[in-house]
Amino acid sequence: MRIIKYPQREQWAEITTRPRLDLSQLNATVASVLADVRKRGDEAVKEYEEKFDKVVLTSLAVSEQEMDEAEQLIGNDLKDAIILAHHNIKVFHISQRFVGQKIKTQEGVTCWQKSVAIEKVGLYIPGGTAPLFSTVLMLATPAKIAGCKEIVLCTPPNKEGKVNPAILYAARVAGVSKIFKAGGVQAIGAMAYGTESVPKVYKIFGPGNQYVMAAKQQVSLDEVAIDMPAGPSEVCVIADETANAEFVAADLLSQAEHGIDSQVLLITTSESKLEEIHQEVDKQLQVLPRKELASKALENSCYVLVKDYNEMMALTNLYAPEHLVIQTKNYEELAEKVINAGSVFLGKYACESAGDYASGTNHTLPTHGYATAYNGVNLDSYCRKITFQHLTEEGIRHIGHAVELMAEAEQLDAHKNAMSVRIKSLT
Repeated sequence: MRIIKYPQREQWAEITTRPRLDLSQLNATVASVLADVRKRGDEAVKEYEEKFDKVVLTSLAVSEQEMDEAEQLIGNDLKDAIILAHHNIKVFHISQRFVGQKIKTQEGVTCWQKSVAIEKVGLYIPGGTAPLFSTVLMLATPAKIAGCKEIVLCTPPNKEGKVNPAILYAARVAGVSKIFKAGGVQAIGAMAYGTESVPKVYKIFGPGNQYVMAAKQQVSLDEVAIDMPAGPSEVCVIADETANAEFVAADLLSQAEHGIDSQVLLITTSESKLEEIHQEVDKQLQVLPRKELASKALENSCYVLVKDYNEMMALTNLYAPEHLVIQTKNYEELAEKVINAGSVFLGKYACESAGDYASGTNHTLPTHGYATAYNGVNLDSYCRKITFQHLTEEGIRHIGHAVELMAEAEQLDAHKNAMSVRIKSLT
């Protein structure tokens, strides 16, 4: 990791730059696969599974027998952990339920909203270097609470055609309707367009590699909604002289191990603490099973020494991290100054891993600076707000003439007339 001491403001843009890949060839490949899946359905999905995941499939659907077998392969301790996490995620997301109110804007004019679940949602769960069964809980639990009628899940199988048993168990606990053995671009295409086996959905959720992200963005242009644009995972840790160097290093490495294009950023006001954390990162890195991946991610990352808390927060908000860990003596005060972040972890005991798994918050978050405009997945992500209004004769008398004047000013005579005929009917 690079060490940058007391950077000038003109250096901040470079510090907050994410790793960038040339996506021109990638986008062309993704478009070709999507078009093929749209045209040939299951046949294309199976061919791409053989090509990319090295597995020959006779059926895409996961059977009830496979679900039962998976449950037997999971140890009771892990089952208990999954059930605990599901409970906390459920409790937190239930608290987000929308309660609409009827609002009288004028006498005789009443307006309100009703929250309605998206009927069909698709969940993509990576299953490559890290089978993310925790993401099943994060995506399926709020979908179930919202009332989505069909929750479709796609995840890549291994070379024997089996889905990771923890993914299947988490799906059963969280209430997934249908599960299919499909990964990568072909899975996104199957859910976006529908195939003989995979139902077409209205919105797709879930993380993935650059190909999956590109596929989600392409299908969102004309076919289906997506949760958010996203890139590789990232964390920013802000620390002062009171921070626990061992904890900070562990938080940095917990994100670095995601992949070679991940990024971590440390911002601190203490030079001695920076050096202590630097040494601790090197120490912990040596014993990580995913050391090679983490080492590559650290090449994209840096330690930054700043003058004071004000610079610390200004640089943090410019970076707009997916995860923000605040390990300072005044973390509550600094929390009030957070403007751009996906999810924030306060104090030395709130590790980012807690939010990834079991605290109850959702770990599907905006990355790549999108936290300036997007929030993470929540209950509202699975709902639409439909607006209603009711006008009485009194309401027409109160707003009718204003509507006529405004429609006339916009030269929309039919709009004006729709109100005018109602006004005339009252005389």
